This record gives sequence, C-alpha cells and structure tokens, in this order.
Amino acid sequence: MRSPNLDRPRSAGYYLFYRLLFCIVLTAVIGGMVYAANSLEYTWRWNRVPQFFWATGEQETRADADGTITGIVQGKDDILMVLTPTDGGATEQIHLPAGSRLLVDPGQDVYHGDVVARHTYSKPGILLEGLLITVEVSALAIIVGIVLGLGAGLCRISRNPALRWGAITYIEIIRGSPLLVQIFLWYFVAGYLIDGLLSKLEVWLHGLAGSPSLAWLGSLGIHLGDISLSPVPPLWYGVLALAIFAGAYVAEIVRAGIQSVSRGQMEAARSLGMTHAQAMRKIILPQAFRRILPPLAGQFISLIKDSSLLGVMAVRELTKATREAVTSSLQSLELWFTCAVLYLVLTFALSLCVQYLERRAVRR
Repeated sequence: MRSPNLDRPRSAGYYLFYRLLFCIVLTAVIGGMVYAANSLEYTWRWNRVPQFFWATGEQETRADADGTITGIVQGKDDILMVLTPTDGGATEQIHLPAGSRLLVDPGQDVYHGDVVARHTYSKPGILLEGLLITVEVSALAIIVGIVLGLGAGLCRISRNPALRWGAITYIEIIRGSPLLVQIFLWYFVAGYLIDGLLSKLEVWLHGLAGSPSLAWLGSLGIHLGDISLSPVPPLWYGVLALAIFAGAYVAEIVRAGIQSVSRGQMEAARSLGMTHAQAMRKIILPQAFRRILPPLAGQFISLIKDSSLLGVMAVRELTKATREAVTSSLQSLELWFTCAVLYLVLTFALSLCVQYLERRAVRR
C-alpha cells in the first residue's frame, strides 16, 4: 500500500530552509579553506599564474663567437645575420624572427655573448598547451573507445562462440590490469616492436629502389629511396592505451544496456519481418542508448582524469605541464589548484553535454 506521505506537497518554508542550509554549509567549507590557506606560511602569487596560459616577453639573441657582422639580409619571414669569426672559423648564420630589433650594424665587431638583437614574443603558455593536448587525447580516445566498446559489447552477446569468447577475453584482460601497466606495455614494448618494424620496412623499401621491375613507380612520382618512416609519436600510443582501456568498460555498459531491454521488443520486431540486425539498429539500440548514457558519462569523465597518467610516456598533457611549471616557478599550490580547476571545467563540460543528450533522447 502506498504511503499517503509520499505525494504530500512541500511547503515553501521547507525548500527555503534547506536552501539556506546548503548555502551555510558551502560558506563554511569555503571559509575553512580560506582560513587554512591564510594559516600556511606561504606567499601566494596568483598574479604569476596567467603567464603559464599565455606567455609574452622579450627574448635576446647573443653572438656565439668573437667576430664581425659581415651581412644582414632582410627576408620575408625572417632576418639572416652573418657572423664571420675572428679566428677564421666557419661563418655563422644567425636566423632572427621577422620584426626583430637589431642592435648591431654590418661591419660592426662583436664579442662572444654580446646581444645582437631582441624580439618580442607572444605564444601559448605551458598550461594552455597541456590543456589542449589533454582535450585532444581525451576526444580521440573517447571516439575510438566508443567504436571498440560498441563492437565488443555486441560480440559479447553474440551467439557466435568465437566472437563471444574473444570479447570476454578482451574485456577481462583489460579490466583486470592497471591502466598504468598497460601504458608502459604499449609505450615500451609495443612501441619498441612497431618502431623496429617500421625501420626494417624502410630499409626494405630502400633496397627495392634499385629494382628495374619497379622503375615504373618513378613515372607516378613514387621514389622508394626517398621514403622515410619515422617512429610513431608517443601521443598515439597514449590514445591507443586509453581507448582500449575505455573500450572494455564501454563494452560491458553496452551489453548491460542491451540486455536491460525486454526480449519482447526483439520478438515483436522480428514478427514484423525485421532481420536481427534491423531490429537491433532500429528498436533495441535506441532504447539501450538512453539507459547507458549516464554510466558512459561517468566512464568518459574517468578517462579524462586517467589521461594524466600519460606523463610517464613523455606526453606533455595537463598534469605533466603543471609539474614542469611548478619545477620552474616553485609556485606549487597556485598551479596545482589551477590544474584541478581545469580538470573540473573539462569534466563538468562533458557532463553538461551528456545531460543535453539525455534530454534529447527522452523527448524522442
């Protein structure tokens, strides 16, 4: 029997009281944090934080040897300064950015360490660069993870034993090992093997360059001897590690979402003449999508935070960039608080996007 108190309307005073209670608790927490910050014997320098988002200043260019400026050529994109050493060594070419302020004239003698030019610069700071890399890595890993997870989730409920067992093996191995270990394996093991194969492939292609039977490739503009296969950047190993890790969890979320839809939906669709694939695409997956959105949001929020582990493989994401900024400036508290806020902005933005998708799915 339903309790009569469940549907009882609340008075305006009820909502006002708990809103005030929330504001009081929030104010107390913020006040406690401010008091704790003021109690620390630490000099806060928040005014220095913006330079780590956008750096501006003036940079000096110095002579590397004693000699004479024998020429200055104003180019379209840069300025070329020619320095002839006094000891008769090789002529040195100094490339300066366009718009540099020259402090010497042709024919003027300079000494080692003399400032020959100055130029102002304005460029993204280390925190902004790290933030952009974190967004790039997370977005790519989310897209690939969705594709892997959807495929693995469908294989997980397939009647084909090979597909089902393969999906189970993938899911259990990935979920049963730490992400940090997987990143190490991808970077130090798989990366070593892949780069070695690329190097051998490059040598093999160069060996085929002199083959008469492949001379026709030159008419197509393909020169095997000029092909250079550079090693895969660490960023892509990081994206792959995160995507495969997230795909295993997405697969289980997809499986649970599909199995939560009543079997009668599939039976009704098949009775209307739909194939299994059509019923899955038009009937089952749209209903499952609405149910799996909240856990998917949680998984992708965790993925953004897990991207902080990519610093171990020389990817300068947000956490590694913050660590480098702290090392150079010794402003640990300000920068780590800023780093936490940036992660909060990213995860909150993703949460808002998922909530928008949920509302649209409900209206449909």
